[in-house]
Amino acid sequence: MTPPLRLTLLAALSLAALTASALPAAAGTDPWVRAWGENAQGQLGNGSVLAQQTPAAVLGITRDDVRELSGGGGGAAAAANGFAVALLKDGTVKSWGNNATGQLGNGTLVAQSFPATVAGLSGVSEVSAGLNHALAVKGGRVLAWGSNASKQLGTGQDTTNPYKAPIPVQSLDKVKDVGAGCDFSVALRQDGTVWTWGKGDNGRLGTGNNTTRETPQKVPDLVDVESVAVGCDHVLALTADGVVKAWGKGAEGQLGNDTTTDSNKPVDVAYLDAVARIFATSASGFAVLDDGSLAGWGKNTDRQLGDGTNANRTTPVVLDALKGVQSISGGADFTVAALDDGSVIGWGANAAAQLGDGTTTSPTGTTVALPPGSGITHVATTVTGKSAFAY
Repeated sequence: MTPPLRLTLLAALSLAALTASALPAAAGTDPWVRAWGENAQGQLGNGSVLAQQTPAAVLGITRDDVRELSGGGGGAAAAANGFAVALLKDGTVKSWGNNATGQLGNGTLVAQSFPATVAGLSGVSEVSAGLNHALAVKGGRVLAWGSNASKQLGTGQDTTNPYKAPIPVQSLDKVKDVGAGCDFSVALRQDGTVWTWGKGDNGRLGTGNNTTRETPQKVPDLVDVESVAVGCDHVLALTADGVVKAWGKGAEGQLGNDTTTDSNKPVDVAYLDAVARIFATSASGFAVLDDGSLAGWGKNTDRQLGDGTNANRTTPVVLDALKGVQSISGGADFTVAALDDGSVIGWGANAAAQLGDGTTTSPTGTTVALPPGSGITHVATTVTGKSAFAY
């Protein structure tokens, strides 16, 4: 039985977090990481499992402490597995939410509704949360934990049991970034090559076939990559000359190559020049161009591209109404963005309050979750769910 003092403390912390959602978000007055939307697994990190229609504080984590936050999981209510991992600037990692496959890395399979440190993990430079596993980079090596049912941990070991604590991925060094998708993993090495492992369906490994791999394999004929962005089952890569490559599932147009066909090797995203940054949402893609404009493509059935329609786009369309985007993330049916004025806006479906505007009404345009001057510079979402984070 939980001691009364612990119950009282958790209740107080939860009340404080929920009350904080009503506080003004003016610059300098609100230091907290914030979260909203679905929360049945405690993935919002506010000490409760109640859905949140407006941005509430994540317990005990300030924006100034966070280097990177990544949301994982999602899915329908019966199979919901939302969780999150946060890399702090001191190189430690905190996690919270669902833990059915050990994706919190804390040595248990018990969910938790508030952030707790992943024991024994320090010196980390990058993290990424997938559907049911997580990745971290430490000293150029990749560590992984959670489900290994599709060999997405890259360990070459048992696939029947979850790994409840970080273990090393085989045969990779000098890694500078990682991305976890739906049952597969991606690593970008310092030499500009990309390596993948895990589930091979839809060609999401980019290795020229649909074979599942238990250890990292190099994506052939792909060099000088500067950044990668990983969706549920597709990958985007930005090369040094500003070309965006894509591979994996293409049914919703998320490869941007004017088809709805899967590709098991990299193809060029069409009609893009002078790309500065790329972002992959669950089944869509976005590119910030050198002139500050934004282009999007892929799934759009819930208006998650923000182009004023609900038609999927197989090639990029410039989104004239969206300027000053610093960061974009999107889940199953919605998108959120942090703008250069410190505001957070969203568009798409909103039945689960995933846009954070205090309603459950889906707009035809954009809504505001946090106003200008909030201090927010980054957003994240659960991979296939309806929860969002701002930091």
